[in-house]
Amino acid sequence: MAASSSITAKPFLGATNPNSSYIQRLSFSSLCVAIKPRRSHEKFQIQAAGSSFGNYFRVTTFGESHGGGLGCVVDGCPPRIPLSEADLQADLDRRRLGQTRITTPRTETDICRIYSGVSQGLTIGTPIHVFVRNTDERGDDYKEMSIAYRPSHADFTYDSKYGIREVQGGGRSSARETIGRVIPGAIAKKILKQFSGTEILAYVSQVHQVVIPDGSVDHDTVTLDQIESSMVRCPNPEYAEKMMVAIDDVRTRGDSIGGVVTCIVRNAPRGLGSPVFDKLEAELAKALMSIPAIKGFEIGSGFAGTFLTGSEHNDEFFTDEHGRIRTRTNRSGGIQGGISNGEIINMRVALKPTATIAKKQRAVTRYKQETELSARVRHNPCVVPRAVPVVEAMVALVLVDQLMAQHAQCNLFPINPELQEPMSLNLSEPELAFVQA
Repeated sequence: MAASSSITAKPFLGATNPNSSYIQRLSFSSLCVAIKPRRSHEKFQIQAAGSSFGNYFRVTTFGESHGGGLGCVVDGCPPRIPLSEADLQADLDRRRLGQTRITTPRTETDICRIYSGVSQGLTIGTPIHVFVRNTDERGDDYKEMSIAYRPSHADFTYDSKYGIREVQGGGRSSARETIGRVIPGAIAKKILKQFSGTEILAYVSQVHQVVIPDGSVDHDTVTLDQIESSMVRCPNPEYAEKMMVAIDDVRTRGDSIGGVVTCIVRNAPRGLGSPVFDKLEAELAKALMSIPAIKGFEIGSGFAGTFLTGSEHNDEFFTDEHGRIRTRTNRSGGIQGGISNGEIINMRVALKPTATIAKKQRAVTRYKQETELSARVRHNPCVVPRAVPVVEAMVALVLVDQLMAQHAQCNLFPINPELQEPMSLNLSEPELAFVQA
């Protein structure tokens, strides 16, 4: 008896329908292949890779460093949230170029414009489109680099992946792409502050070999004003000055240095994060490691915890004066089992030295010829201070996305008051008006 087999074939994207007469039934030897027509309800879906982030609060960024401009589309933002261009501009100004002598001298105004999703000062629940126009492009600065691969840049890997790349300014690999992150991050921070009183603050804790001592910054009381009081964005004045000296020294030598940004989250709701693959620290790690120049991520005790025993590392529980379960220490960094526990979330990211330097370096051209390359573009001796608002933005995007996921799954029905607590602020009308302002 002859054996038979059926294979169902589906068209791929724009391919022709395989249900044609000459291949409707192919018979050879003992194998019979029957191709069935595609059912109308079946769909083939592809998500564009790499430029979108988040599930419920979804952000897509676009634009190149020296193109017409950059921006983002934010989909899933809750309606009826007060939002203006001024709300977004504050954080854009914090990441803006050319503000101090320790950043690249490129001068961009970074003025944002909201083109959709906001009406009469309120979000309306539809996609929010924000655009920032480039005004200080200098494409000619990159002529020499159009054929030579800059050391530690993305020139070679972009060519290897796509077979083509935007030469001017590195295109999408440029840190200027982070405009499209800071804008939605500002919206996310406003949602978190209004809903649960959550605050996100980042600061520079290390520049090259200048490291602020553990405990020198009080995470319970540190403020944005203290962080922004120095060009280097370090809230410890003594060490901020030492960091400035280190950056000035390397700038005059045409070189660069890296460092560490510490980020804390105060009043994060309990219950954020979804085991097992979407643990909160895993989502934070992915978000922060996507920022240009970041090469390392730690949360809580991080690598230092490996030097402790279990009895030294464990965060013991107690009940505070308000009847809330707390931990006496916070080596877990505010997250246990991939879920936020209500303590301060604290994490650190390491940033490499800026790849573009004024010193002459050995390189290879697109034609595989060895050469020497001198950067004639405006160079940034230390990118760490400018990364601070970007780190805050990515943390905010993770938290608001996880907040919406938690609300959808676990707050659909009334919570169990014996084990859970409300995630939102219980504010009076005057208090709520103050938070919204």
